[in-house]
Amino acid sequence: MEQRTYNQYCATARTLDLVGERWTLLLIRELLTGPKRFGDLQASLRGLGTGLLAARLKHLEREGLANKITLPPPARTPVYALTEAGEELGPAILELARWGLKWAMGEPRASETFHPGWALLGLRACFAPEAAAGLRAVYEFRVEDELFHVRVDDGTIEALHGPAQYPDATITISQQAFLRLIGQRRTFAEVVDTGDASASGDSEALRRLRGLFRLPPPRARKADQTSS
Repeated sequence: MEQRTYNQYCATARTLDLVGERWTLLLIRELLTGPKRFGDLQASLRGLGTGLLAARLKHLEREGLANKITLPPPARTPVYALTEAGEELGPAILELARWGLKWAMGEPRASETFHPGWALLGLRACFAPEAAAGLRAVYEFRVEDELFHVRVDDGTIEALHGPAQYPDATITISQQAFLRLIGQRRTFAEVVDTGDASASGDSEALRRLRGLFRLPPPRARKADQTSS
C-alpha cells in the first residue's frame, strides 16, 4: 500500500507522514514502556486486527522507528523495540497525554476499553519532578493482574511494565478504583486513605508518594460543554 503524504516541506507535515496514520502513535505509546511481543501489542490494542498490526509494525521498521529484536536468555523471545528516533517521540506523546488529561478525558464511555498498562504513560505525564527532589525510590503498582513499577531518582522517573525487583513501596488498587482516581482527580494517597487501595513499604517513600503525581483539573473545550 502506497504511503500517504501531505506533500509539504514542513517538519510537522513530514512527522505526520511517518506517524499520522491510525494506530501508529498508539503503537509507539506501547513501545515507550519497553519491548513488546506481537501478542502483547495485540492484547493491549483491542480493535486493531492482526493484518493491520503487522502492517503498522512493518511501517515502523521501514521508517527506522522500531526494530525487531530477540531478548537475551533466558527469555530468547522476539520482540519489537523502539529505535533512538522512535524513543525521541516520547516527549511529544507525553504532551498529548497531558493535554488529554486536561481537555479530553471526562468520564469513560460505555464503548471504551481500559488497559491498566496504559497508566504507565499517565504516571509519567502527571509526574511532578519538583516533588521528587532528593528522592530515590522504586514504587510497584498492582492494578488487579497488571504489574508495573516506576523508579524515581532525584526528580526523574522511569516507568516500566512488570514487577520491581526490590520495591520500596507497593500500591495495590482495583481497576474500578483506578478509573475513579482518574475521573475524580484523586491522588494515590487519597484512595489509600479512603480504603480504595492499599499501600505497604518504606514509610518515607509512602509519605513522598502524596505529591509525586498530580492530575490537572479538567477543562471544558467549549463554554457550554459537559463531560461525556
